[in-house]
Amino acid sequence: MTAKHPIISVTGSSGSGTTSVRQTFEAIFRRETVRAQFIEGDAFHRYDRVAMRDATAEQAAAGNREFSHFGPEANLLDKLIEVFEAYGRSGEVTTRHYVHDIVEAERYRVAPGTFTDWETTREASDLLLYEGLHGALVTDEINTAKYGDLKIGVVPVINLEWIQKISRDRLIRGYSTEAVIDVILGRMPDYARYICPQFTETDINFQRVPTVDTSNPFAARWIPTADESMVIIRFANPHGIDFRYLLSMVHDSFMSRANSIVIPGAKLDLAMQLILTPFIMKLVERRRRLI
Repeated sequence: MTAKHPIISVTGSSGSGTTSVRQTFEAIFRRETVRAQFIEGDAFHRYDRVAMRDATAEQAAAGNREFSHFGPEANLLDKLIEVFEAYGRSGEVTTRHYVHDIVEAERYRVAPGTFTDWETTREASDLLLYEGLHGALVTDEINTAKYGDLKIGVVPVINLEWIQKISRDRLIRGYSTEAVIDVILGRMPDYARYICPQFTETDINFQRVPTVDTSNPFAARWIPTADESMVIIRFANPHGIDFRYLLSMVHDSFMSRANSIVIPGAKLDLAMQLILTPFIMKLVERRRRLI
């Protein structure tokens, strides 16, 4: 959005792996001494867990069975845009945290499924990193994509995404398989309308593809490992990308199209470090020249 206060958006659906990508960014920031502010997409949900359950029931009673966190109505996207604009102007960040589980509840001292209070910080930073559902959303009413100076999509193939969500929600959140399937089915229209189109707005997509049978994700007993996966990396603009260098550094990789490279799943962190570090440093160096 602005050279002085750049914004990086990491976008992907629930359970897609955006948190792991954030961890890679954090490692780069530490190594390169980059000062970063962070905001999470979950902070901009409109409802806490109980209120969302009630709102979903009310929508269903009114005949709308497609109400989900993927849609704009269940989120404070106007507030997210305000945060992006404020950071672009002055480096100010206002955010909160959605508390997912007991461990986080102990850390933040609020109940699971609720939010911490909104807080504003004006600490000096080199950039802002957003990680969540709507970092590259473009509709007739909302455009968050225009605020991202670098937009990253994290996109497992759909069956793998379902396996990851079912496993997480069963093991960590205690949901039944049937309950998770109901959530998946209920949000599919919003997934098609609001999540998938974002990946045409991103600058780089990382799509994980399993190399084992995932044909029935609802019966899968475990999540395919990184060694059982490949990752397709797609660049919206391949100009300036040194594919020859990437192929030499990431063994067993190959190019599938002129703008795409395929790597072993276990090499994802290495590939991200190699690819993202120059982009990050370009944003930071451009900023530092202006201050």
